[in-house]
Amino acid sequence: MNESKWWREYAELLTLLFIHGMAMGMWFVPLGSVLDGNGYTDVRIFGAAVSVKALAFATGGISAFISPLIFGAIADQRMAPVKLLRWLAFATGCAMCAATTAIKFHAPPLAVLGLILLHALFSTPTWSISTTIVFSRLGDARRQFGPIRAMATVGWVLGCIIVSLLDADRSALAGYCGTVAWVLVLAFSFTLPMVAPPAPTEHLTWKQRLGLDALLLLRNRDNLVVFVAAALYNIPLAAYYPYSPTHLAQLGLTHTTAWMTLGQVTEVIAMFSLAGVLTRWRLKHVFLAGIGFGVLRYGLCAFDGKWWLLTGITLHGFAFALFFITMQIYLEQRIEARWRARAQALFVLMYSGFGNTLGYLGCGWWFSASTTGKVTHWPQFWGGLSVSVACVFVVFALAYKGRGSGEPAARMSGN
Repeated sequence: MNESKWWREYAELLTLLFIHGMAMGMWFVPLGSVLDGNGYTDVRIFGAAVSVKALAFATGGISAFISPLIFGAIADQRMAPVKLLRWLAFATGCAMCAATTAIKFHAPPLAVLGLILLHALFSTPTWSISTTIVFSRLGDARRQFGPIRAMATVGWVLGCIIVSLLDADRSALAGYCGTVAWVLVLAFSFTLPMVAPPAPTEHLTWKQRLGLDALLLLRNRDNLVVFVAAALYNIPLAAYYPYSPTHLAQLGLTHTTAWMTLGQVTEVIAMFSLAGVLTRWRLKHVFLAGIGFGVLRYGLCAFDGKWWLLTGITLHGFAFALFFITMQIYLEQRIEARWRARAQALFVLMYSGFGNTLGYLGCGWWFSASTTGKVTHWPQFWGGLSVSVACVFVVFALAYKGRGSGEPAARMSGN
């Protein structure tokens, strides 16, 4: 490949993840504040009051049980990933616009939650599809993926800053901005080369069509450990976006969406450092470093001070990138090419499906348990979450072996 063509392809991948990250950040980060600002607090279900915010964030986890494996299987077996991303971007933008309009005109909470769930069903698989597109065009994922993935974080940061500059942190305008960003993803997909999936060599069973055959990947011990660890680690991490902005606001900070981008600054630093880190450290130690930063982050937030909380938010990038981005590279190095979209989709199911669903609902319960009247006991809330992350650290340190498979990932730096 000549140098000009290589730079063109590199720029395409950077742009794809940049606008994809911007679209996701404009919706996900301010969502809790937008619901608060429009009066969506509790909804009664079977006579019990349930937090609308917890249910809204849990929709992403619920959808992760359904859509990623199905669309991952389609990308692996029947439709070019670029074409699939194009249709999903269109559907996501339409659903986001509908949900935003419902919030703006104060539709009943259950109607709003239904539209947010519809949005999640379309948006949840898009990230694994984009990741599959990127990995399919990289020669050395271990060295190249980190900087390219960092552009998604840069786009996420820019999206959050735009929302705050428009003073839309608590306004439905944030959702309309996200809708425009998804239109950009849709438009840009037409510039990407179409690579058809491999033709199936045999009749596909329903298990294969639904992507359930990806569960066979869990037969490998290390695969099982990292997938389960991703789910367990994401349970306490699910508290970060719904409750950090609330804590910031209670400490007197405005434009909370912009303040939350401090975590993305360190995320970019971590991703640009991954190539060097992965060639010098055992993979197990990189995973443990990420979890360790998660323990420290929530521990600092528990001090319940403005600068302690901002420092904890800043550490989010290390806690996220050193574990979750490393895991995506792990899957790319270890899994056969014909299984990779399903492997990335199974990753989404585990950390977003199990992790986020249990996390958003569980952290919602823990937040209520840590709140008396209108006063939240933040040291109790964040301290309990820090302890739970520490338990994941211990379990992963004891369970993950990282040797003896003879596969590419097992050869990385002596893993």
